[in-house]
Amino acid sequence: MVYTITFNPALDYVMRMNGDLDIGETNRSQSEELYYGGKGINVSVVLNELGISNVSLGFIAGFTGDAINEGVAKMGVTTDFIKLPKGISRINVKLKASKETEINAQGPDIDQASIDALFKKIDAIKDGDCIILAGSIPKTLPSDIYEKILKSLEGKDVIKVVDATKDLLMKVLPYKPFLVKPNQAELGELFNVNIETDEDIIKYGRILQDRGAINVLVSLGKRGALLIPETGEPIQMGAPSGKAVNTVGSGDSMVAGFLAGYLKTKDYYEALALGSAAGSATAVLPGLADKETIDIQRQKIVDGDFIC
Repeated sequence: MVYTITFNPALDYVMRMNGDLDIGETNRSQSEELYYGGKGINVSVVLNELGISNVSLGFIAGFTGDAINEGVAKMGVTTDFIKLPKGISRINVKLKASKETEINAQGPDIDQASIDALFKKIDAIKDGDCIILAGSIPKTLPSDIYEKILKSLEGKDVIKVVDATKDLLMKVLPYKPFLVKPNQAELGELFNVNIETDEDIIKYGRILQDRGAINVLVSLGKRGALLIPETGEPIQMGAPSGKAVNTVGSGDSMVAGFLAGYLKTKDYYEALALGSAAGSATAVLPGLADKETIDIQRQKIVDGDFIC
C-alpha cells in the first residue's frame, strides 16, 4: 500500500475577478472554485487516477476538516485522517484578478496525542509499502518530524519518497529515501549556489546521492525534468507540449506519476515518462491531472512532441 501524509490540508477557495482588486472597497467575483489542498493529497489524487491504491494520512479539524475528508474520499482516495480536538482546517483564499493575491491560513494546533496517533498508523506500515512525505511542516509540529517518521521505519523494506526543501530535505538523506524531487531553484538553495546548467544539476544531484538519496528527480519547468537514477547515467526528458494554465500541483503530480510508473514497470525511463506526463497534465488543466489528459501527454512523449 502507498501512504501519503498531509500535515496541514486546506480548502483552497479560488475567486476569479474581472480587472483589479480594489483594496478597501467591496469587490465581487466573476466565479468561484473550491479545491482540496495539500501536497500529499495532490499526490494521492493523481496516484488514484493512475490506478495506484493509496491511503491519505494527516490531520483535519472542524467543519472544514470534515469537508476535506468528504471531498477527497469522493475523488476515490481512501482517507484515514486524524481529527484534531480543536480548531478548524485551513481555508486558503486565492484571488485571481489582474494580479494574483493569495492569503494562506495557519491551520489548527496539533496536540501530542494526535501526533502519537499518527505514529501508531505509521507503525502499521509494512515491508513492500510506500510512504510519501511532501511539503512544509506546521509550526505546531516538531521541526524534525520527517526524520522521526523515517527513523521509525528503519528495518522495514519501505519505499520512502520525500518532496521537501532546504534543511527539511537535507536532514532526511541519511535515511536513504528512494526518491527526492527538488526543482532546479530548490536544488541550488540546498547548496547556496546558482544552478544554470545541466552539468550543475547533475553535479549537485550526485552530492544528494552521496549523502543518501537513491534517486534524484529535478523538475525543470518548461525544460521538463532530469533524473539521476541509482542505476546509471542521468535521463533527461522534455516537457510535453501544451499551454500551461496552472502550475499548482504539477510537482506533486510528477511525483505521483513517477512512483506509479516505477511501481508498474520497475523501469526508470518509464517512471520518468509517466512522471513528466502527469506533471504536464496538471499544468494544462485548471485542477489536478486526470487519466485521460495524462495519457494524451504520455503519447506526446512517445511522439517526441515537446515544448522545446
